[in-house]
Amino acid sequence: MTETASKRSRAVRAALIWAALVCAIVVPLALSAASPLLEWRGPVYIVAAFAGVVALALLLIQPVLISGLLPEVSAYRARRFHRWIGATLLAAVIVHVGGLWITSPPDVIDALLFDSPTPFSNWGVVAMWAVFASALLAAFRRRLRLSPRSWRLAHTSLAVVIVVGSVVHALLIEGTMETMSKVALSALVLAATAKVMVDLWVRATRSRSR
Repeated sequence: MTETASKRSRAVRAALIWAALVCAIVVPLALSAASPLLEWRGPVYIVAAFAGVVALALLLIQPVLISGLLPEVSAYRARRFHRWIGATLLAAVIVHVGGLWITSPPDVIDALLFDSPTPFSNWGVVAMWAVFASALLAAFRRRLRLSPRSWRLAHTSLAVVIVVGSVVHALLIEGTMETMSKVALSALVLAATAKVMVDLWVRATRSRSR
């Protein structure tokens, strides 16, 4: 294969990866926007619902960045984007919960107290607290003087709780998101997170064997 053909092949591969990521995010958002369940909802509820969809989409970007799957994105830039998207995820969760609080405070209180009759609420609350804990851990990482190993263990453990809780929360809800796109996005989030976990395990195994 010539150098020109190799460059062309890499460019095509990069374009396909970026296109797949954009489609995985945009399609669920577009289908959610067309949901008939939003027809009679107020603006606050709609914003809160979309914040939840955005949060689930951001959970796909995070492991994709860390795993190095995005072409033309260096490890340094990936880490910076990871932090920025983490902050955006935190904001999306706050908007999601805050909007639901405005539209129906009793339901949110029941959810926070794990007293809600809907099972998806418990999973969402667990994921929410894990997001808050992860944000606090990142903000006070230097003050806590965590070793790199302790940081990775704590951060990845919280990430798993966030992903599992969010995915189950989304799958149990029959609401704004269209079913097939929601299942596909959830599967991609789980697969990308699993890849990161496997990569970290392999790296740790290799370092111990040396």
